[in-house]
Amino acid sequence: MIFLMGATATGKTDLALELAERFSMEIVNADSVQVYRGMDIGSAKPALEERRGVVHHLLDVAEPDDPYSAGRFRRAVVEVAEDCRSRGVVPMLVGGTGLYFRAVEHGLAPTPPVDEAIRRRLERQADKEGLLGLHAQLVKVDPQFARKVTTGDRQRIVRGLVVAESSGRILSAWQQDQPPTPRPKYSILKLAIHLPKIQLWERIEQRFKQMVESGLVEEATALRNRGLDRALPAMKSVGYRQIFDYLDGRGSLEEAIQRGIYATRQYAKRQGTWLRKVEGVHWFSNDEREQAIQLTEAFLSKERDMGK
Repeated sequence: MIFLMGATATGKTDLALELAERFSMEIVNADSVQVYRGMDIGSAKPALEERRGVVHHLLDVAEPDDPYSAGRFRRAVVEVAEDCRSRGVVPMLVGGTGLYFRAVEHGLAPTPPVDEAIRRRLERQADKEGLLGLHAQLVKVDPQFARKVTTGDRQRIVRGLVVAESSGRILSAWQQDQPPTPRPKYSILKLAIHLPKIQLWERIEQRFKQMVESGLVEEATALRNRGLDRALPAMKSVGYRQIFDYLDGRGSLEEAIQRGIYATRQYAKRQGTWLRKVEGVHWFSNDEREQAIQLTEAFLSKERDMGK
């Protein structure tokens, strides 16, 4: 299979479509927000007419109040990959959710079921008090896991605390005692798009403003009117969260837009930090797309020859 990774707004969708059309591949969504129905504009989900007839998997597979975990994603990808293999098709995972790619390549250490009421309480605490206090709490509860988590990594901070409180056992102990499940034996080509910071910052600003013009406020209003718990991961998504604040009367729309742009840039920064730690990645810019095409062609040719 092929991984096409990169921070938000780097141009992954366009390149993915070009590669899929050229090499008859199918695209597997690896974006943690695009899995949700009704979250189209704010997640930059490609509309049906924009998919150019290319088969897309794992879009719109869950409701926003049905949290979609990395483990669930991995199981779904295995099913898709096996189906593709039976038809002689290569799947290409496209997105920016690092945990999804890691889950597919390396598997995940099993963890116990968690109490969603505890998760929601911790999420509300993060909203009211910020993450520094929760991170300090994680340091006391699970110092080994806390060393791997930055003070701004909301998802992992909450995960470490909720596992410890729900199961009575810290997450690092679960990870040590229960090795990751065996991963499928796929050959993987890892491609990643990198853009200069200023260019990426400009693209993020332009895209966020375009989302608002295309109906992001109306989309967020529809979600808000469903009365969904704001502690749900989907409702905490970058961009939506800032528009929800505006709809709740906290600041003007222009202020929400600026906060959304800033939050998206910070998210892109975290994505880039994760990507730089991934081994075996072939990096290229949008001006070097031919390089990605050549790498893909060579990879597929090699795999075909090995399969003969």
